[in-house]
Amino acid sequence: MAMLWKFMRVAKYSKTALPPKIKVRGIPTHSRQSVPSDFAASVPCSNAVELFGKSYPQDDYSNVTEKILSKVGKNLHNKKHHPLWLIKEQVKDHFYKQYTGRRGNPLFSVYDGLSPVVTVQQNFDKLLVPRDHVSRRKEDNYYLNRGHMLRAHTSAHQWDLIHSGLDAFLAVGDVYRRDTIDSTHYPVFHQMEGVRLFSCHELFSNIKDGEGFQLFEQGHRTAHKQECHTMEAVRLVEFNLKQVLTKLMTHIFGDGLQVRWVDCYFPFTHPSFEMEINFQGEWLEVLGCGVMEQQLVNSAGAQDKIGWAFGLGLERLAMILYDIPDIRLFWSEDERFLKQFIVPHISQKIKFQPLSRYPPLINDISFWLPTETYSKNDFYDLARSVGGDLIEKVVLLDEYTHPKTKKVSHCYRIIYRHPERTLTQNEVHRIHQAIEESAVRELGVEGRF
Repeated sequence: MAMLWKFMRVAKYSKTALPPKIKVRGIPTHSRQSVPSDFAASVPCSNAVELFGKSYPQDDYSNVTEKILSKVGKNLHNKKHHPLWLIKEQVKDHFYKQYTGRRGNPLFSVYDGLSPVVTVQQNFDKLLVPRDHVSRRKEDNYYLNRGHMLRAHTSAHQWDLIHSGLDAFLAVGDVYRRDTIDSTHYPVFHQMEGVRLFSCHELFSNIKDGEGFQLFEQGHRTAHKQECHTMEAVRLVEFNLKQVLTKLMTHIFGDGLQVRWVDCYFPFTHPSFEMEINFQGEWLEVLGCGVMEQQLVNSAGAQDKIGWAFGLGLERLAMILYDIPDIRLFWSEDERFLKQFIVPHISQKIKFQPLSRYPPLINDISFWLPTETYSKNDFYDLARSVGGDLIEKVVLLDEYTHPKTKKVSHCYRIIYRHPERTLTQNEVHRIHQAIEESAVRELGVEGRF
């Protein structure tokens, strides 16, 4: 959620799903089969994709690629001793021990196996994201069809979990967004969502003369509160939220941590904040949060409660905490990487020891854009599909408009580097040529190769 929130600035038991079975329909019967999640399912030639036993017919909105489908069900956050698992377990352990109910049971339930396939309504509408909001664009999301998509944030489960009667929960999972290609962005990453709702009694029970306070009023929306909330209620919810998150970050990064809060805007919270921490002399944004929009809470059936929500990225925290320089490493199966995180205790300090830094190979690609709609993310997605994790970074070097024809040309620099071995020029040449051919064939560009 944290990464999508930034984009929009604009249990007691852990429930884990089994890896999905992926089927692609519309291919010859002798080839049609149920395939494991790490198989690159062939989507472009099919008319339906089956995930978790359900079939999703493709339409004009379908844009999920076989590379992305091959990641579905990997559930890195549930793989023991994986760095993302370590971060998740640290957060879970903290919430379990820090917040308990009357009988000593954990207050927060944790859901880390919810299906990444959600409806567009779950991902956007129920979170009050406007119909014309930039975050809905096909260029930025992976749609199975007009009605279903791979979740862009774990916030997609907020409404359903509240509707089921939960007042305090954490939701963890893999999320999917089409984005730029560099060391900190990857089309699949992992988030944790936190929600806490309070009744009037719960919020004011420890306040002197608190029985006279109310959660709601008919007022006016200001920069500090929603029109339906009393100032007393908002101040207490905001205080509790910031206290909870400060304790969490202190638990992860250690005592003496400096924290600051930045006001911002999100469609599903008001007031809204981003949390920054000072780590090793640098201020770093680590999560987004805020007081939940009451319209969302009411529609989910909790009209008599007020609450907060936060979202954080597991990769973001792991890269900071363990000093991991490249987000692609989280998908590595190299034992030199994975063994560094096999520790006897989840809170043990780990300093990532870099693998040998293999030299990069750099190639440029230039082409005239088609007259139809073109998105840079279309090219980034195509490059990832062809080159996979051999591509470290793609940069738009130059954009040129011909003075007479008004045709637009883009020049991209592609940096190839394998995280585990040295690439040969022949390998890169074959991949680069395949990207050129695919760009012409699939994006309709005119090559200047």
